[in-house]
Amino acid sequence: MAQFMNTEVDVNAYYFAGKEMKSFPRRISYGGQAVTFADGLRVRLQRGEQLTYFFEMNGADGGTYRLRQDGSRWMLVGTW
Repeated sequence: MAQFMNTEVDVNAYYFAGKEMKSFPRRISYGGQAVTFADGLRVRLQRGEQLTYFFEMNGADGGTYRLRQDGSRWMLVGTW
C-alpha cells in the first residue's frame, strides 16, 4: 500500500555509482526512524535554472522509497 508523505528527511550517508560517480543516498532518518538503502535509480529534472533529482530507492527492509532533492533539501515523497 502506497503512503504519500512529503516529509523532510536528513541524509546521513551517500554512495557513488557508475562511470560518472553519481551520488545516491545510502541512509536517511525521519520521524525517529532510520532507513538504509541497498540500491536505486536517479532521474534528473531541469526546468529553466531549477534542478531537481528524484530517487527511487530500495530499502534494506524490503520497502521502496521515493525521494526528491532540491539543492540541499531532501523530501521523502512516499513509500510502498
